[in-house]
Amino acid sequence: MKIAIISVSDKGQKLAVTLKNKLDADSTVIKTDLYHKNVKKYFSILFYEYDAIIAIMASGILIRSIAPLIESKVSDPAILNIDDNGNFVISTLSGHLGGANELTKKISKLINATPVITTSTDVNKRLGIDVLARDLYLSIDNTDEILFFNKSILEGRQISFIVNSEKNLDYLYKYLKNNTHEIDVSIDYSSKINTDEIHVLLQNHKIILKERKIVVGLGCKRGKECNDLYYGLKKSLNDLKMDISRINMFASAEIKKDEKGMLELSDKLNVPINFVDLDKLKLFESNDIQKSEFVKSKFGIYGVCEPSALITAGFDSKLIYKKTSYDGVTIAVAISKY
Repeated sequence: MKIAIISVSDKGQKLAVTLKNKLDADSTVIKTDLYHKNVKKYFSILFYEYDAIIAIMASGILIRSIAPLIESKVSDPAILNIDDNGNFVISTLSGHLGGANELTKKISKLINATPVITTSTDVNKRLGIDVLARDLYLSIDNTDEILFFNKSILEGRQISFIVNSEKNLDYLYKYLKNNTHEIDVSIDYSSKINTDEIHVLLQNHKIILKERKIVVGLGCKRGKECNDLYYGLKKSLNDLKMDISRINMFASAEIKKDEKGMLELSDKLNVPINFVDLDKLKLFESNDIQKSEFVKSKFGIYGVCEPSALITAGFDSKLIYKKTSYDGVTIAVAISKY
């Protein structure tokens, strides 16, 4: 997640700096940028450049600033509102698909504030269908149906999930089992749907949830064993609250194609690995990747795990887990746009 923090007062600016320092240590936060004053000018830019905006200001200023920019729950960024004293963190916009509710909980813990969340499913301890889609990194084909399904879930009606692969069943079942919010579901098989889809049905209403490609980028010192890589992978996925069965592919640079530990990890988990050509890595440009001068001097490329993951995930993919080191192993995770 790329986050912008914007403040208007001196006290708010100090809180923004404190919050940035804490967020920079979080591997699921790709970058955090600070902005101060010039609210109307900045919001018109930030709204389209960041996944989330944290506004440390009065709610009236925030609402008047974003009102002309709001378009859809599918595309609007997560918007959080914090008072200057850091007493309350309010999920203001895109609570579910944008992730504002979860980010509100995270930020409130970081600054010891009270989280304020008002979405009906959350306050009634029910699992929204859009929350499930976001948590499992699935796209929703017909977002107009979200309201009907969430209302039905609030009323306690049973929702039917249809799958056509053991993989989908595995991560869906584990997610529903471990989720603390209530939802009444049945899960069935059908060979008539695609293996990368989950169909959600109730009466004559339907939503198709489709997997966005999850690619784990791998890097390591020469000779690292499978268990070393597996340890780093488990730690990273735990941070993302993601089950291993949700991974679609591993990726690394072609210079690692004979790395025994990587090949064994791919075989062990039955996840294919793509070794990206050095020429592609040399040409790849992204403002989100961390550049290593050491790797550049040795191999002629600025990095391995982040660019490999992004290239393999496809055009306009993005990082959801920045390069993180685990005793000689580096892990990054990218997700496809669609």
